[in-house]
Amino acid sequence: MPEVTRPDGAVIHYEVFGAGPPLLLIAPGGVNSEVAFWWRGAINPVHAFAAEFQVIAMDQRHAGKSTQAPPVFSYADAVGDQLAVLGAVGARRAHVWGGCIGVAYALRLAHDAPERVSAVVGQDPVGLDATNSRATFTAMFAPTLETARTKGMRAVVDAALSNPIFVANNAGGPFARRIYDDAAFRDRLLGMDPAEYVRLVQAFEAGIWPDQPPLFTVPEAWLPECRTPLLILPGTDAFHPTSIAQMICRRAPRARCLDVDCRSAAKIGGTIEAIGAFLRAHATA
Repeated sequence: MPEVTRPDGAVIHYEVFGAGPPLLLIAPGGVNSEVAFWWRGAINPVHAFAAEFQVIAMDQRHAGKSTQAPPVFSYADAVGDQLAVLGAVGARRAHVWGGCIGVAYALRLAHDAPERVSAVVGQDPVGLDATNSRATFTAMFAPTLETARTKGMRAVVDAALSNPIFVANNAGGPFARRIYDDAAFRDRLLGMDPAEYVRLVQAFEAGIWPDQPPLFTVPEAWLPECRTPLLILPGTDAFHPTSIAQMICRRAPRARCLDVDCRSAAKIGGTIEAIGAFLRAHATA
């Protein structure tokens, strides 16, 4: 099982498919940004492109088979994790394909380490506009906070053990996967004062969904300075507003948006072809 251990003790799980120019996948799923979520979408990059690219899929440090130590969220740490995975597979530069929150990660990676990113596919970028608010994203944390405050830590642990996928079971909290997998961490939480746990979750919430409109992870003023080629597949809901995709394509000089309905049955074949052409045009050996 490929993994890299980070200086703070976090262990990052990744999987490699195929061979060729490297393509790093940063998954959708919000808090559960993990490899398995690529199998749930209209386009699975592994199936579509592993025949001609080295497709590198990873679990973020709080998701899937990766562990997080300490349980505090930081996009700066995430960039370090992503670069460590690229280093582990010997990729000096790579394409990056992000979905949902993965676009926020990908933009931050292109911002912090532009020399390592050859191009970005941004699928359903998250963001804040007139149609939503930060509460749209943070509301999912309310059930775990309420569970801890009213029922105590045993109820939080039991919820996580019943289903460790936070986006499907908010009561289990953002550390549900680690609770499920790590008996020592589980025991630590069982001994924790609920008020301390509430503070920990609130700090995680503030880290993963910071009050930084419209893009969360990079300033809007950076977009005109971004020289990384971007191919954007617009979203259409409150978490992935179409206007956010359009704003990225309007402001970033090397960005292009596909049609809003690019994943419809009539267009999905052409969309996969367009993504392939984009990746090939900017490929790095």
